[in-house]
Amino acid sequence: MNRLRTTALLGGCALLAGVGAVQAGGFARGTADTDIIFEEGNFNMRAGVTFVSPQRGYETITTHPGLGGTGSPEKTSDSDHVDGYAVPSIAVKFNLSDDLRCAGTYTQSFGAGATYGPDAITAGLIDGTGTISEGFESNEFGATCGYKFDLSKGRVWLIGGAFAQDFSYQQVVRFAPGLPFPSGGTGTLSFDDDWRAGYRVGVAYEIPEIAMRAQLMYRSAVTHSPSGGPGDTFVVKLPNGTTVASFPTDGEGTLPQSLELKVQSGIAPGWLAFGSVRWTDWSVLDVLTYNIQGVPVNPRVLEYYYEDGWTVSAGIGHAFNETVSGSVGLSWDKGVSTTEDALTDTYTVFAGVSLRDKIGGELRAGAALSYLTSGSVDADPTPLTPGPGNSFAYTVGDDWSVAGTLSYAINW
Repeated sequence: MNRLRTTALLGGCALLAGVGAVQAGGFARGTADTDIIFEEGNFNMRAGVTFVSPQRGYETITTHPGLGGTGSPEKTSDSDHVDGYAVPSIAVKFNLSDDLRCAGTYTQSFGAGATYGPDAITAGLIDGTGTISEGFESNEFGATCGYKFDLSKGRVWLIGGAFAQDFSYQQVVRFAPGLPFPSGGTGTLSFDDDWRAGYRVGVAYEIPEIAMRAQLMYRSAVTHSPSGGPGDTFVVKLPNGTTVASFPTDGEGTLPQSLELKVQSGIAPGWLAFGSVRWTDWSVLDVLTYNIQGVPVNPRVLEYYYEDGWTVSAGIGHAFNETVSGSVGLSWDKGVSTTEDALTDTYTVFAGVSLRDKIGGELRAGAALSYLTSGSVDADPTPLTPGPGNSFAYTVGDDWSVAGTLSYAINW
């Protein structure tokens, strides 16, 4: 078996761990594929997509007596409310010299989506608006370069680059009676912020002959400030869907910085061990402050009050021959919610396979199964004013999430 070809296959095993990490806590989704910088060849390109289907819903909801409830936890018939999603990833790498390589990348760095059932919508009316749906997406385009220094054994990489990230948010609510809006009507809060710049820096040491690499990468935080542009609105509609008013909106919130250590190494002929630890500064996201211009009682807040997150993964890969390798692994993601959401600890098992063809291409496929631990959230004692606690109390049970990934890479 060709040793260099085998180590290249084993390196692909570690990359398949991303199918587990894409279900990390908070609103994390994709990570830029900067690892393509390390791959041999003057030109490399890889494109893929990961699909995630969370099976997460409320187990009980506590509805206020003023809304016809009992004030005690009640089993809900609402279906799962967390939306499934797809995370694309594209990376292209060029060698500018023997020692300098640069890559362009695209992924969806952050995102979330939920569509609520009638029990949750009704319970939410205690603060005047029951949430029907909400979600956001944040896309990232990046350029990252790596410069290597050859040592007597192995080599060191200095890595750095910049990225641009956008932010698009939408929340649809139903109005309760007594507000200065049509009872039973809807309001749609939208933010569409322009591209904001960030950066990443890192360092790595590797011994390619044994597929050994240790890499530390930092990604900066990005603050988004939608300022009342055409996509920043609060649109009010009657129950029949007729628009009756539209107000400009503005706001500000920060998506977090992160630091990740990734390690891999050959441990026996045809075998590779890999692992990673990532810290994400989710505590920077306590609230997202916004204004609905022309409407009293400003500013308003979307509450999160998250704490920092940790994601740990480890696995092992094996090259069965010069064209086929596989990997299996486990990951743990620490829950980040405190008083607002049930983003609990998540345990994931993942597996993948890598197939090389005769023209220099490589097909990678993987799957993951995640166990989402149970949790509960208390109600805000003063739901009409900002403060810790959801507008209604609820519990979630032990749930599951499934994911699959498929990508193809080619190099010249």
